[in-house]
Amino acid sequence: MSDQDLNAFQEDAAAWLATHFPASLRHKIGGDFETNKEIAADLEVWRQRLAEQGWGAPTWPRQYGGAGLTDPQAKVVQEEMRKIGAANHIPVIAGMGVTMVGPTLLEYGTEAQKQKHLPGIASGEVRWCLGLSEPNAGSDLASLSTKAVAQGDEFIVNGQKIWTSGADISQWCGALVRTDAEAKKRDGISFVMLPMDQPGIETRPIRLIAGASPFCETFFNDARADKTDLLGDLNDGWSVVKRLLQHERQSQTTARGGQAKEQPLYDVAKAYVGVTDTGQLADADLRNRLASHLMDAQAHRLTIGRVTAEAKGKVEVSAAASILKNSATKVAQTKSELVVELMGSQGIGWEGAHFKDEELARVREWLSGKAISIYGGSFEVQNNIISKNILGLPETTQKG
Repeated sequence: MSDQDLNAFQEDAAAWLATHFPASLRHKIGGDFETNKEIAADLEVWRQRLAEQGWGAPTWPRQYGGAGLTDPQAKVVQEEMRKIGAANHIPVIAGMGVTMVGPTLLEYGTEAQKQKHLPGIASGEVRWCLGLSEPNAGSDLASLSTKAVAQGDEFIVNGQKIWTSGADISQWCGALVRTDAEAKKRDGISFVMLPMDQPGIETRPIRLIAGASPFCETFFNDARADKTDLLGDLNDGWSVVKRLLQHERQSQTTARGGQAKEQPLYDVAKAYVGVTDTGQLADADLRNRLASHLMDAQAHRLTIGRVTAEAKGKVEVSAAASILKNSATKVAQTKSELVVELMGSQGIGWEGAHFKDEELARVREWLSGKAISIYGGSFEVQNNIISKNILGLPETTQKG
């Protein structure tokens, strides 16, 4: 697409947003929007309009609920939304659907599976969770023991999963299960998709230190999955989940859009720490660390831009996502640490009228952000992927 065509598309996108985005939602689509009753009706209107436009999953083909946009066009839409305080919240309400399940379905799914599942994901009407980790199978995921036994046209699933984000509010689950107990541990695994609304599935939310949590324990007790919902080949689920996790890491290379307008970090510093007569932060050491963080954040953004440019606008999902995932983790966690430090005693409050809402939100963000270096494959797991798949260093871990 030429620059002229992209500019014309940008004008069309801006005009569509000006007409269809509810003004009441400007800068209000934040992390807790799903429980905000005051804006619930307008959010639903906005979801429907996004779905009709295909912008819930803009780069997906139109026949599956997307808009068939190129990556540069999708970036233009995102930027135009940012300008007016809008956001595409469908990837959030779809759970793991838009960022992980959908892209994997596009690669591994049959045509019938794509027609069955993708439109509901792209519209935000169907939420997905993923049953991967188990109490005794975390980083060593191939040690999983949840079993699926063939019975007629179905698989009968028994076992337990943990850290299943959104399991208690999802309609579908993509689960990694053992279908051949005699094979090597990575060779006897399959990926099945099954509805959550059935007697054989129980979920229990796990409360974390930051307060409410999306994580759940999930128990399968003779749960049923249709054989037509086997994604990929039988006993080759390891190939499917490796690709799925690459898509997850790709989605974690940048902060999610849709957050309410946030005060720049240097403004937070000036408000809480104070400045000298010349307008500099009074604390020289803090000034240096803040500058270092801002440079790291900018370098991270520029690296994402360079990777995209080198791919000629086509965002490729590869082992390089592990580099960006770790970089994003470092930037996000450093920022949270700095904010809490900047706010001093106001940055460690849990409740009380003498704390502002944004102060209470920042301490919870700091606590919940500790999980970033664990979920989606731990920081150390990403370093292993980088060392083997990018740097070509020898395998030193135990092979399964």
